[in-house]
Amino acid sequence: MKKARGQGGKATAASSAAVDADGNDDISERIRTTLAAAIGEGALKPGTKILEEAIAEHFGVSRTVVRGSLGVLESDHLLERKRNRGTFVAEPSAEQARSLFEARRKIERLLLELVVARATPEQLEHLRRLTDDEERIHHHGDEKSKTVLSGKFHIALAEIAGNPVLTEVLSKIVARLSLVMSLYEEGGQDDCGADHHRQIVGALKASDLRTAQDLMDHHLADIESRVRLTEGQSDRHAFMTVLQTFS
Repeated sequence: MKKARGQGGKATAASSAAVDADGNDDISERIRTTLAAAIGEGALKPGTKILEEAIAEHFGVSRTVVRGSLGVLESDHLLERKRNRGTFVAEPSAEQARSLFEARRKIERLLLELVVARATPEQLEHLRRLTDDEERIHHHGDEKSKTVLSGKFHIALAEIAGNPVLTEVLSKIVARLSLVMSLYEEGGQDDCGADHHRQIVGALKASDLRTAQDLMDHHLADIESRVRLTEGQSDRHAFMTVLQTFS
């Protein structure tokens, strides 16, 4: 009987460890999604130091669990660890920005090809409704809401294409480009993004792939035209932001 109790005790301990591991996995995912959302929406700017202790206290976990979550975001290039200094929100170089823009152009053209082949009328109508939401936000919302909804359109388009791998890749590229825009953008936000999206949806509904791709190229070129990928532009942008805030 004692032996049976001993085996039961080991089984219980193993089960508890499994539950704890699952709980930590859930919290790790919450940490990652929280920080990724804050970065994507511009609440955490490039170069911001990540405070591991504050994250651990907020989520009620050890700093070991926090570091595991940060490691995933580092592998996605949203964070970067600086030796003897800590972990910071990534600051993409101008060369990295160019590569990201190029990759996005190629992927979005391919996604449109898949959407024309696979999308249902209901899915395309969902995209159209997103453009209606965008138009309302452009007239009455703040800049953060505009940025979030614009990114949502592109991810929804990728999901309709039906290739989870491409959707994941595009999601990561869009997240990293939010850092690029924070560092290098000049001038105001694009207020005609909703109109661009609506035209793309119209072409998709007509199964006109060539027009949809041309419209997407024009839309992405418009976004790229708002950044100045030159030496020192990121420092200038950060300084101008401070002046605008305190003047």
